[in-house]
Amino acid sequence: MRLLTGLLFASPWLLGLLLFNVYPIGSSFYYSLTSFSVLTRPVWVGFDNYAKLVTQDQAFLTSVSNSLIYAAMLIPSGLIVGISLALLLNTSVRGVGLYRALYYLPVLVPPVASAVIWKWVLNPRFGIVNAALGALGLPQPGWLSDPLWSKPSLVLVDLWALGNAVVIYLAGLQDVPRELLEAAEIDGAGGLQRTWYITLPMITPVILFNLIMGVIGVFQSFTVPFTLTNGDGSPAQSLLFYSMYLYRNAFQMLRMGSASAMAWMLLVVVLIATLIVFGTSTRWVYYRGGEKLS
Repeated sequence: MRLLTGLLFASPWLLGLLLFNVYPIGSSFYYSLTSFSVLTRPVWVGFDNYAKLVTQDQAFLTSVSNSLIYAAMLIPSGLIVGISLALLLNTSVRGVGLYRALYYLPVLVPPVASAVIWKWVLNPRFGIVNAALGALGLPQPGWLSDPLWSKPSLVLVDLWALGNAVVIYLAGLQDVPRELLEAAEIDGAGGLQRTWYITLPMITPVILFNLIMGVIGVFQSFTVPFTLTNGDGSPAQSLLFYSMYLYRNAFQMLRMGSASAMAWMLLVVVLIATLIVFGTSTRWVYYRGGEKLS
């Protein structure tokens, strides 16, 4: 009777879970095995959608390549810049609270508005960045209009809104035992030595969390590049990312079968990447007292 009563009270949540999570997931896998254009009934094709994407769709391969290059650029730079800023914002200087608030402000800007602002700032002819570079006599890149500079430009935009990760790093830094830092200082360790041998090892659980979130998020990048390129991935499809091509398949070309197949392939890739990160974490993640993750 108690079990029945508990299930009755939980039934709204269970119903919502089944309708809005389990059913869409199951349906997407079924549609990935069909030729489905929304306007017609799905036709079973097996794994043809997967095979055609990998062997016949050049735009798909381009989106995979762009996403991997972008991930290789953003994830390491995001970790380095995020940790460095957190270390600077963790110092005891006057007005540090104001600095923390200022750096977090970009997170509050809607992604579309942020993209529009940066599209103007990085304009090759009228943008303030190239105007400043020109005043200094430095080269003026094409930024978002140059395939060579388009991905670094997007990385710059993402690093501008890195406030969430910095806040998490700051929380981890607050938990570093002060007695360890004081003991190291008494033993003659310099600032860099204390940071490398004490601070960084003690915040490796936080680094692991942000690394996993970065791996998951980088392959889902959509709003900012879509707005910057008007959805076409220009210039020369250098900003055509995986999620953008998935959207194009689903809602512009109405190839829901292929889009569902792409979604499941993305799930598998992100899952494998996350497991690899977890697997390597046993060698470098430490918890309080110096124990490694087991």
